[in-house]
Amino acid sequence: MKLPLLLLSLGLVLTLPADAQKKTTSLPEFQVKKSETEAHMRFLAGDELLGRRTGEQGNFVAARYIAEQFRRMGVVPVPGNTSSGTSAYFQSVPFEKMGGNGAGEIIADAEIMKSGTDWILMSGEAADIKAPIVYASFGLENSAKSWDDYKGLDVKGKVVLVESGTPETQTPSEIIATSAEKRKLAMDKGAIAMIELFNAPTPWNMVNKYFAGEKISLADNEKAVSKSIPHAWVNGKDAKYARALRAVKEVEFKTAGRASQLVKSYNVAGYIPGTDPKLKEEYVLLTAHYDHIGIGKQGGQPYTPEDSIFNGARDNAFGIVALLTAAEALVKNPPKRSIVLVALTGEEVGLLGSKYYAAHPIMPLNKCIFNMNSDGAGYNDTTIVAVMGLERTGARAEIEMASKAFGLGVFADPSPEQGLFDRSDNVSFAKEGVPAPTFTPGFREFNGDIMKYYHQATDNPETIDFNYLLKFSQAYTYATRLIADRKTAPQWSAGDKYEPAAKKLYGK
Repeated sequence: MKLPLLLLSLGLVLTLPADAQKKTTSLPEFQVKKSETEAHMRFLAGDELLGRRTGEQGNFVAARYIAEQFRRMGVVPVPGNTSSGTSAYFQSVPFEKMGGNGAGEIIADAEIMKSGTDWILMSGEAADIKAPIVYASFGLENSAKSWDDYKGLDVKGKVVLVESGTPETQTPSEIIATSAEKRKLAMDKGAIAMIELFNAPTPWNMVNKYFAGEKISLADNEKAVSKSIPHAWVNGKDAKYARALRAVKEVEFKTAGRASQLVKSYNVAGYIPGTDPKLKEEYVLLTAHYDHIGIGKQGGQPYTPEDSIFNGARDNAFGIVALLTAAEALVKNPPKRSIVLVALTGEEVGLLGSKYYAAHPIMPLNKCIFNMNSDGAGYNDTTIVAVMGLERTGARAEIEMASKAFGLGVFADPSPEQGLFDRSDNVSFAKEGVPAPTFTPGFREFNGDIMKYYHQATDNPETIDFNYLLKFSQAYTYATRLIADRKTAPQWSAGDKYEPAAKKLYGK
């Protein structure tokens, strides 16, 4: 280590009294060995796990590994999880896996739209429909926002045409989040099919590539595949299709359908009781997703016969290593507040594991003072960590102090144009009101260094800077300790868009 970096690493402790210095550096996170974090990485991102795709064997192996590490360390199952044995660490998450998009046509007068080119079937069985079409704006009902798009409309036995997103936003994540809700509402109204004009600021060829393949969603029923009307996303950016569908009175909708089956995956949850008689009733939630995108065509990116496995070392074995490091250190010397650790499944298929956990928390969310999520696309600067939401979530001082203790700076919200705060599992908890930043490997912008590995078959353990992985994991752990030991809970910045949810959650 060069002298300036050494001085930076020691900057925190050199300003403290001798006893405080000794106490700080004797904490378990300061004693972690590189060989320990490296071993976790080499297992989790190994070829044998076949890219850890949700619902497949490699994903189950990763879940078992994390659970057994919790058991070995002395992390206990979360109170309220009634299963026994290793299953006591598992929260079962039911998924519906749908096959790839099949053949079909949507015909509106002279316009013939081809499935797989001009539209994608998002849900539904085979059908050959010729029926009236009714335009229902965004296809939403929400009394709090005065949305009543079905007012005065009779859609029973008809095809419903809706816009994508909501009146407030057209972001891809919002379109995805509301699409199933619109389909369910249309079904409840008696519609026999739904056509959604996809109009997000995302190139249609990318949408088609991503959503036309195998698709996983949260299942409505753990025992049977849910029935669904045919639901198509049509390329709404092609004006001729949008005009034709809005103008006609009747459409033909033919589709081969998409076969579905139920699959299971698991969130892996552990618990470390706090030491303070009062504060231990509250907890800090640590999260990172352990799933990735699989092998071969599943990955959606180029691969070769020699290397067709998308190992996901950076995304997100990196975050799971930090989570396991925190688990081992904090169980040896617990902080004042309790710690709940959740390794999440299904992030790569729409943040589904975190959405499920937020809707079915094992411990009450109103006792959760903070969520420290770890996720990332990779790194291009090993002198820093990047934190999405650093300025918004009320724990900047603790995060900066912890990072400095291991020679790392902190860079807030890189690449703001990417909207990264709302693209990882933290947002599932932020929407509930929990202050929830994402602690990310260091980068200042998306560039070639990031894209060289992001969702690529090259993202394997041999390409990892293991010295940086160690420091990153230590900083994540120490920041968690400092936050859990705070006298008062962190708060959202005044005026933040998630502040109203926090007031509702915490009753303040």
